[in-house]
Amino acid sequence: MAPLASMGKMLIFFGLFMALIGGILLLAGKLPGIGRLPGDIFVQRGNFTFYFPVVTSILLSILLTVILNVIFRR
Repeated sequence: MAPLASMGKMLIFFGLFMALIGGILLLAGKLPGIGRLPGDIFVQRGNFTFYFPVVTSILLSILLTVILNVIFRR
């Protein structure tokens, strides 16, 4: 029974983590400028749309790195 309990806890934490990420993505979509920064690649031709947020990804990576380093600093 213990292996199933630990797996259940892991799934609950994973679900909470995914809900948190989903909430952040919902809020980030409402911030002006996020996802449409200069350097992001957006191509739309007819029925084809390609979007690759290069600069947004880099900025989010730097921001998350700083936040996680502050939180997990020893």
